[in-house]
Amino acid sequence: MKYIGIDIGGTNLKAGMVDEGGRLIAVKKMKIASVNDAASLAWTLHALVMDLCKETGTEEAELFSVGVGCPGTVEIRGGSIINTCNLPFHNVPLRRLYHQMSSTPLYIENDANCAALGEFYAGAGRGSKRFITVTLGTGVGGGIIHNGKIYHGSNGMGGEVGHMTVQMNGEPCPCGNVGCWEQYASATALKRQTKAAWEQHPHSILAKVIEEQGRVSGQSAFIAARMGCGVGQEVCDRYIDYLAVGIINLINIFQPETLAIGGGVSNEADEMLLFPLRERVAARVIAGNHEKKTNIVKAELGNDAGLIGAALLGRKKRII
Repeated sequence: MKYIGIDIGGTNLKAGMVDEGGRLIAVKKMKIASVNDAASLAWTLHALVMDLCKETGTEEAELFSVGVGCPGTVEIRGGSIINTCNLPFHNVPLRRLYHQMSSTPLYIENDANCAALGEFYAGAGRGSKRFITVTLGTGVGGGIIHNGKIYHGSNGMGGEVGHMTVQMNGEPCPCGNVGCWEQYASATALKRQTKAAWEQHPHSILAKVIEEQGRVSGQSAFIAARMGCGVGQEVCDRYIDYLAVGIINLINIFQPETLAIGGGVSNEADEMLLFPLRERVAARVIAGNHEKKTNIVKAELGNDAGLIGAALLGRKKRII
């Protein structure tokens, strides 16, 4: 059985065909700039599906389903895009429009939930019934799988882990709240914290690292810390403290077998990020059974997680 997943990103549309095990067979990508209304979006998605079928010698009738991962708010049962933050798609009845061209079942889901589902089936979450992903990027994304199902909450907004409050009266967040976790644990937050330390300590090793890089990056503080820089180490410690706060909350609430961390920051060496993070979490988390502690790991699928998860949305209809 073949499945196709489509990831709607801020810059690109990416489509991939996968097999039952979640292995990518073929991938197509195009710029999304020319797709600016509901009708052209549906037409373009179908064109990508047909291109993949042609490339792999697959008849459209052989496809089990097509899945679409989209940033923002979606209505999964009706198959509609409600709102996207940085794209011109609002109240788009995507399933209805798509089915004017094809009878292949189409499913739609938030992109972070798709990434969680991809890791659940084909990555770090294999073998878990309760699984959480945390993605550290521009913001902090997340997806929660409970007893094999994506957790949506009562209004479809479940899993917005980056917007839990970790600091009352804290940093303002674009969501309109203050003190959100992503204002302290995202890659953006790490860069902001690094820049502030650099400005306060212009003669530190951290400052030299940034000058050599030509910019403040998510790696700057970690590089400096490995070179013995106390300023860089302080930035790393504070960042991991905040990262641990959110993860402790998630584990205490959901008690997953596995929690996977993805995004660019997760590429840091284990001894600098994952190991000290595990220590902080272990010291504060509530575990009723010490033989069933949550395993904190790195995500495995990288940028393909959302694509694979979108493809497998229809694999078991109970997930939606």
